[in-house]
Amino acid sequence: MTEKKNGLTYAAAGVDIDAGNALVERIKPLVKATRRPGADAEIGGFGGVFDLKAAGFSDPLLVAANDGVGTKLKVAIESGRHDTIGIDLVAMCVNDLIVQGAEPLFFLDYLATGKLDPSQATAIVSGIAAGCREAGCALIGGETAEMPGMYQEKDYDLAGFAVGAVERGQLLPTDDIVEGDVILGLASSGLHSNGFSLVRRIVALSGLSWDAPAPFASGQSLAEALLVPTRIYVKSVLGAIRGTHGIKALAHITGGGFPDNIPRVLPKDYAAELDLEQIDVPAVFSWLAKIGSVNPEEMMRTFNCGIGFVAVVAAGQAAQVAAVLQQAGETVTPIGQIVPRREVGVIYRGSIAL
Repeated sequence: MTEKKNGLTYAAAGVDIDAGNALVERIKPLVKATRRPGADAEIGGFGGVFDLKAAGFSDPLLVAANDGVGTKLKVAIESGRHDTIGIDLVAMCVNDLIVQGAEPLFFLDYLATGKLDPSQATAIVSGIAAGCREAGCALIGGETAEMPGMYQEKDYDLAGFAVGAVERGQLLPTDDIVEGDVILGLASSGLHSNGFSLVRRIVALSGLSWDAPAPFASGQSLAEALLVPTRIYVKSVLGAIRGTHGIKALAHITGGGFPDNIPRVLPKDYAAELDLEQIDVPAVFSWLAKIGSVNPEEMMRTFNCGIGFVAVVAAGQAAQVAAVLQQAGETVTPIGQIVPRREVGVIYRGSIAL
């Protein structure tokens, strides 16, 4: 009688269910640390639950946003630094929620990889949990997919999904934006999470390795300096909205920069006139422009160039709103005003100091 050979298994095909279960156990304390009113932040079920009433809302509108981190992930993967990329994931979603005046309530993540490494995945989720704590939202669920053949073993991709709420009648932008309203710029922490396909091309041109000293940031490697996480503006901006009632519109400066993002929140008859000489451009942008021979217009459409968020406020309340934001830790600069629109949604005055 011929002995029957052992059959194939899921593990032999490249998917380790035990590793996935081990990851869930590792990250449970991280997830639990994101608890907030309305969510107990326990994971392991088939879906996450959120109690809007317990969160203190009476007649809320829900606002949802999703995003990824783009090819900034390649810098994290190639340099082996995975502990802050999750902050970027949360930031890119929750910063979009507060543009509409919504308080982030809960977050879900999706991690896809070629070969699940529990240590690497734990580092990624630790960043996600840190971002959720900073934003005040609960991490109530997620999904990890091990997909050999779809991704190389060291590669992974991330997607994030955030839901927030705003009381009916308090949704932004308001309908009273007028000529002369002031545009306040909130400083970015660096590149945030946009333009990294161009960044990586410029780094290749420079000939520098990821562990080389960053030419624009003393005491940091190139990877460390480029991976500085996206700033989360949630608590400071929500504090200014609720504390001053003076914010008419907000814009998150992501891909597309000033010309694509600011007009999205303005009435069609108005434009933003920006005084570029008021913007304090961080050294990383100057280095990229120089090494890549990138012209100023391309820089301002690809990167935030030092301004990660903008607020439109009435001229008479600009000082008050700026003061509240500064007290919350933001660096705030008046960078322009609202003017009648002619041909384009953003008009530049002066030159940006790259």
